[in-house]
Amino acid sequence: MSILIDSETRLIVQGITGHEGSFHTQQMLDYGTNLVAGVTPGKGGEWVLDGKVPVFDSVRTAVEVTGANTSIIFVPARFASDAILEAADAGIRLIVCITEGIPVKEMLQVKHILKSQDVILIGPNSPGIITPPHSKVGIIPGDITRPGNVGVISRSGTLTYEVVYALKQAGIGTSTCVGIGGDAIIGTHFIEILSHFEGDSQTDKIVMIGEIGGRDEENAAAYIANQMTKPVIGFIAGQVAPDNQRMGHAGAIIEGGVGTAEKKINALHSAGVQIARYPDEIPSLLIG
Repeated sequence: MSILIDSETRLIVQGITGHEGSFHTQQMLDYGTNLVAGVTPGKGGEWVLDGKVPVFDSVRTAVEVTGANTSIIFVPARFASDAILEAADAGIRLIVCITEGIPVKEMLQVKHILKSQDVILIGPNSPGIITPPHSKVGIIPGDITRPGNVGVISRSGTLTYEVVYALKQAGIGTSTCVGIGGDAIIGTHFIEILSHFEGDSQTDKIVMIGEIGGRDEENAAAYIANQMTKPVIGFIAGQVAPDNQRMGHAGAIIEGGVGTAEKKINALHSAGVQIARYPDEIPSLLIG
């Protein structure tokens, strides 16, 4: 079983004719994702990737013609908030935004609008979602994962790759891996994905990869303590980061003593989460 994406996923790519969109569309097709169309305004009627994928001018038209229910966004940051809203308005129910650096004000407006709609937004600044062995919506390399019963949630793209590959090397498979995104304002947080994994009968354990900045991990710790029945293994990046300096992601900044690695680790530990000292220790904690 899986969460968020499966054999019923019908994916469109917003920004399919750009360099990044085109490259990763081919990767998703090769992996086996049910990719039905692309969207680039002004290029409707074209076919890309050796005639495999039709391109439409708008998301609404793509949905009407193909029955798409999921979208992935590869458009530049200045257009990305409009792309998210266009997808939601067209009836897309799962939106994955790879784009990073969308202005905070725009993302606050997007979140306010999406509150009243039945839409799940993953990202922005997300590496996407992968459910081995045949479905991925994003840029996570398919060859670093294997099917299994461990759910993975992460704020960090690079650490996601490192951890799922370490799991594979240890003979441990992944049910679904979700990169929730590293920007300051994101659509879906740890708690929502934890609840999906809690309800997934084929996810037995969960790995949660956090980092400094914000209170998302502390909020997740409270949820784990009160709601989760499945074991969670945690890792927090940025343990030696200085205050008031952004480290990589827009959301990875300690301000006024809030969002430190120590506070996150303590909160998770108090909730019964085993904390890895470094990513390569995660497989042994899962096995043990």
